[in-house]
Amino acid sequence: MKDTHHDATGLERILTLELARVTEAAAIAAYEQVGRGNEHDADQAAVDAMRTALNLCNFEGTVVIGEGERDEAPMLFIGEKVGTGKGPKVDIALDPLEGTTLTAKAMANALAVVAIAEGGSLLHAPDTYMDKIAIGGGYPEGIVDLDADPRDNIKALAKAKGVPVREITACILDRPRHADLIAKVREAGASIRLISDGDIAGVIHCSDPDTGIDIYLGQGGAPEGVLAAAALRCVGGQIQTRLVFRNDDERTRAHRIGITDLNRKYKTMDLASGDVMFAATGVTDGSMLEGIHKVGNFMTSHTIVMRSKTRTVRWIKARHVIKGS
Repeated sequence: MKDTHHDATGLERILTLELARVTEAAAIAAYEQVGRGNEHDADQAAVDAMRTALNLCNFEGTVVIGEGERDEAPMLFIGEKVGTGKGPKVDIALDPLEGTTLTAKAMANALAVVAIAEGGSLLHAPDTYMDKIAIGGGYPEGIVDLDADPRDNIKALAKAKGVPVREITACILDRPRHADLIAKVREAGASIRLISDGDIAGVIHCSDPDTGIDIYLGQGGAPEGVLAAAALRCVGGQIQTRLVFRNDDERTRAHRIGITDLNRKYKTMDLASGDVMFAATGVTDGSMLEGIHKVGNFMTSHTIVMRSKTRTVRWIKARHVIKGS
């Protein structure tokens, strides 16, 4: 009998559901800290729960994008081994709580996020800034370019989409460093949705027509760029990035993990190649996912799970019994 859960060249399909359980666990743990003003406790709760859930998964996992280097993070540090040790060898990129500030302040779009790929498939990105431009699926390569003027990118995207520039919406992190970028995008005639935090969600939004966002622009975290690329691989989107270094310490850190060309422009496949699976669960309500909610003796969760090999996208609504109920 053919094993319908295993692909000869890739990851086991059943892992998509295991990933959903991982992000659900982290999101539920973080929910207890929503609105309580303590970013550290919110992040720690998500880290603890995600690590426990990952260690139940049937794979030999290595964290390549995590909470930091070993001397900075006691758990889910870069290089940490997780999983049962049975099954495929996988790279793991994770953010147990993308949006610690959003959670502490009970603001929208906090997520628990994880991606896995065949071993050696995910960029080991240093914890630095990364310049990014991303669009959703359905466009040929080269419509936009990281090195082009933002105004030209907006006009090119509008032309490719077949709409006036005024119907293009860009998502940009609301930071002082983006003042010039924001001015140029508005000068082109596009509208802008500014976000306070959460640039993984920001990038993914441009791949979902329901969000009304067409393009993501600006600098955010490099680890988040790899996670976003993993998600875009699953839906056919495009991202171009370049690492941004503020000092020699950051350059040294990049060299230490094997990055020699500090000016390289990374495209989607450079960041996340091979067979990729991605999952995210909402912690607080957002434009893509509902957050965790308590309903009587239950908690409800809303998760998106995607796979690059099949381009399958699943939304999973689950009900979890509250312990002790």
